[in-house]
Amino acid sequence: MEKRLNGKRLSKASRSGFINYGIVIAAFALIQILLVVQKLLGVTLVSNSLQSLLVPTCCYIVMAVSLNLTVGILGELSLGHAGFMSLGAFSGIVASFLLADVIPFAPLRLALSMIVGAAFGAVGGVIVGVPVLRLQGDYLAIVTLAFGQIIKNIIMVLYVGVDEKGFHIAASSERFNLAEDGTAIIKGPMGAVGVTKLASFTAGFVLILITLVVVQNLVNSRSGRAIMALRDNRIAAESVGINTTKYKLMAFVTSAALAGAAGALFGLNYSSTVASKFDFNASILVLVFVVLGGLGSIRGSIIAAALLYVLPELLRQFGDIADYRMLVYAIVLILVMLATNNDQLKALVGRIIPKRKGAASHG
Repeated sequence: MEKRLNGKRLSKASRSGFINYGIVIAAFALIQILLVVQKLLGVTLVSNSLQSLLVPTCCYIVMAVSLNLTVGILGELSLGHAGFMSLGAFSGIVASFLLADVIPFAPLRLALSMIVGAAFGAVGGVIVGVPVLRLQGDYLAIVTLAFGQIIKNIIMVLYVGVDEKGFHIAASSERFNLAEDGTAIIKGPMGAVGVTKLASFTAGFVLILITLVVVQNLVNSRSGRAIMALRDNRIAAESVGINTTKYKLMAFVTSAALAGAAGALFGLNYSSTVASKFDFNASILVLVFVVLGGLGSIRGSIIAAALLYVLPELLRQFGDIADYRMLVYAIVLILVMLATNNDQLKALVGRIIPKRKGAASHG
């Protein structure tokens, strides 16, 4: 009987996961079809400004899903997620530059740069997670917030370059001495300049699928159930032998690695990138996506990040309200938050779409 119940639960979780994959694949296919039709017929179906948002939207979807692993699945509030994104962005840019002569094939160089970004994000997750995850609640949030600010300030004074003598890195412009034929990759407050843009919408789509595979398989595994047990009742979980530090660090480092990969893709989408793009406001923006999409809901994070990130640009298309688009955006956020916390509305939706017993909450 127990095996049948476990099998039934896993099948529901798998079905929910396939729905998430289906949503992402359908959205990608729809946009590609629109772009092809637009090219063939010469009509504007997807404006240039909206096309420029495709890659950043993919990056923020990955950021939202990865942060949901920490905030929704693990149950710990992190306010420095943009710090991991910045680590991935600048390490990915440096890796792309160093691999340019060795690997001229752009998609492969982009993939390797994203792997490097994920590795640096994971290392940052370990460095922060080992001491910080011993804290809880507001203390954890404040320390992760401080980490994000520290990373931003370090990158703002960092100088990285390459010349005939090799690789150079310095913490000030006075100590940064390159030969005449040398090339500066990161120039302190100016950030990374002259970056060769490698990012593509297809790469963003693949990264979202990889993120879903990693997060959903982790959540549905034995480790995922241990992580959610720590979220629901830490004392009870520890009493049955669950290693708190191990599973917290597992979720935190996985989340940081995915954010690093998203950062590398984001950084290689622009010809120049500055550290101020990954400040406190960026972390809060991603947290807004997670909260509005629903804590623990992977599908909610995907939809919320996609819709809310492009909403200001969509509002720009309407001439009458273009000047007030950020005000409208804020009002929409408030209304969505009120609606999602309205018991009567939830009951109405529950009557329209009955929820099956035992359905997975992390769909």
